[in-house]
Amino acid sequence: MAQPDKKFFENLSGAGKAIAVLTSGGDAQGMNAAVRAVVRMGIYVGAKVYFIHEGYQGMVDGGDNIREATWESVSSMLQVGGTVIGSARCKEFRTHEGRLKAAHNLVQHGITNLCVIGGDGSLTGANLFREEWSGLLEELLQQGLIDADAVQKYSALHIVGMVGSIDNDFCGTDMTIGTDSALHRIIEVVDAIMTTAQSHQRTFVLEVMGRHCGYLALVSALACGADWVFIPEMPPEDHWEEQMCHKLSENRAGKKRLNIIIVAEGAIDSYNKPITTDHIKNLVVKCLGFDTRVTILGHVQRGGTPSAFDRILASRMGVEAVHALLGTTANTPACVVSLCGNQAVRLPLMECVQMTQEVQKAMDEKKFEEAVKLRGRYGFPEGSPENRKADQVSSFNVAVLNVGAPAAGMNAAVRSAVRVGISEGHKMFAVNDGFEGFAKGQIKEIKWGDVGGWTGQGGSLLGTKRVLQLYEARATFEELCVPLCMLPATISNNVPGTDLSIGADTALNAIVETCDRIKQSASGTKRRVFIIETMGGYCGYLATVGGLAAGADAAYVFEEPFDIRDLQANVEHLREKMKTSIQRGLVLRNENSNVNYTTDFIYQLYTEEGRGIFDCRKNVLGHMQQGGAPSPFDRNFGTKISAKAMQWISKKLKEGYRQGRVFTNTEDSACLLGMRRRALVFQPVVQLKDQTDFVHRIPKEQWWLKLRPLMKILAKYKTSYDVSDSGQLEHVVRNRPRETDAATL
Repeated sequence: MAQPDKKFFENLSGAGKAIAVLTSGGDAQGMNAAVRAVVRMGIYVGAKVYFIHEGYQGMVDGGDNIREATWESVSSMLQVGGTVIGSARCKEFRTHEGRLKAAHNLVQHGITNLCVIGGDGSLTGANLFREEWSGLLEELLQQGLIDADAVQKYSALHIVGMVGSIDNDFCGTDMTIGTDSALHRIIEVVDAIMTTAQSHQRTFVLEVMGRHCGYLALVSALACGADWVFIPEMPPEDHWEEQMCHKLSENRAGKKRLNIIIVAEGAIDSYNKPITTDHIKNLVVKCLGFDTRVTILGHVQRGGTPSAFDRILASRMGVEAVHALLGTTANTPACVVSLCGNQAVRLPLMECVQMTQEVQKAMDEKKFEEAVKLRGRYGFPEGSPENRKADQVSSFNVAVLNVGAPAAGMNAAVRSAVRVGISEGHKMFAVNDGFEGFAKGQIKEIKWGDVGGWTGQGGSLLGTKRVLQLYEARATFEELCVPLCMLPATISNNVPGTDLSIGADTALNAIVETCDRIKQSASGTKRRVFIIETMGGYCGYLATVGGLAAGADAAYVFEEPFDIRDLQANVEHLREKMKTSIQRGLVLRNENSNVNYTTDFIYQLYTEEGRGIFDCRKNVLGHMQQGGAPSPFDRNFGTKISAKAMQWISKKLKEGYRQGRVFTNTEDSACLLGMRRRALVFQPVVQLKDQTDFVHRIPKEQWWLKLRPLMKILAKYKTSYDVSDSGQLEHVVRNRPRETDAATL
């Protein structure tokens, strides 16, 4: 077992400190993962950690609402939605007297470090509390409730916030805790509704949450291929009623059997008048006579188990929040832990709150373009391809093909490519069975309506085969000197040049859901360890990130070599764990992590070494990780990345068009479009060779390896944690563009 280095404790010592964690405002899936991470990281560094039950109300009431947390008290919280420590609106905390009571209760427990998980209102209240802290202590001293030593000892209150909001309405972070899970609930409902809508040729109008922010509505519309969407930041133009009815009528004439309209609950027109689902339904029935139904999702969106994305996001934020608290001084401003691409960073709390409030102010003043700039780019900058068709004609033919194993989200990417290509004026062609089908001439024109309903379908409807590398064949075949753009699509997430691949998120959710069920199956069984094998080839992404999201005790991967001593240390760790109230263990193994230490070997070793203390079960997940409907993330990521690729193709076609033909043979005309931190970047394929381990088909450097220490820390292993990778306090960049719906972990 790895021992912590000296640097670790020098940078992260919580000895003598007390940290309290509370959840406030509306609940959001993933809050429990954040609470768990704060508790375990806090205990890990030697601090005392307290729960504050029922949010600020519990802080004001004190008593049993403030309780010390233990390592075991946050066990089995990862998969639970909502917040197990409770949340409540508290009018009393908004008063000076209420905050005075809260300060007294915190001082009684020696708490001067507060981690608040909530929305902008909850975080603003925390900052006010921090600013008033010294004055509150003086009042308590004058009233004789505390002594002078307490005033000196607890002179400063340190605040760190994490945003828990399904609306993704907080400026400064790419994603808020709970948003991805809410999208899962929405898409599950939409997928179910689409089957009945097709059966009866119906139009469905769905209302989703988002009183002041249209993120859920817009992203779910992209993810399900909705016909129309209404969001508060971008009111429709005048006479939108006629335009929408014309669009729906065109769809029905084109043999489309269903129409989906998604409405954010706060949707308004350009005059700030609400656009309601009933108004839309009555409009469709009156103008078109279509059989129309209304579905209001309501609090379904807040419920259910958190997605893999939210568990990982919340866990990383919780760990970073503790690190931030330990590094604060009396002069450090309150910060909020945010997600910026693949990094957890700290931003000044009130700067982010101010920008968030400015969005609403701009909308109230009908400055909608300004509101969108403040909110950031979260969708097609020029509108969805659903709402526009070709207004130009080009002489270019563009083909789309899938290569390699199927990955959920591929069909959403193909649909996006086809429709954006048609809108650019190109004639689009589909190639079946990858390069082999290309060679055999399995090519046919594909039109707008042919890809209807593809976003929610898993696998690859075009078929896939591995055959050759087009770029290297350019020297031999001049016909291949055309623009080539590759999109990463593999559940293994092992493509060089990108932090994330289409399909990886869906596979991750399949793994986490299975792990949840497996752990639940042992709820009535004492002392059992599960050994689970994941796919991924030689890439340990699924095992590592799945292990973090599922609360695994260990994850064996090829990138981090292990031997029999490591296996024995892990067994000993589980033996000790079984002596506590936590009597279940979970171990993940990447399929190619070691040629000799196979899943069967590890299962037999654990079985033998755990005899009399725990028993073992094993499960090989296999191809179930490749199947199923794509997650909202993969649908949206595939849609956006493919649209950007088609715009790049159009540009390169025009640049390379000379004397009646296209000829491009430069390095930058054959690119991979990948996600690097928070930006979509085109990278010449030839330049990625140096970044690739071709023998094992993995990138030489992989960002997610930095998550492995977090998984071990949260599983109670003593290990080193490189604090240099943590976010330092940064200032918000005004109008900084956000890639919120494609943010990676």
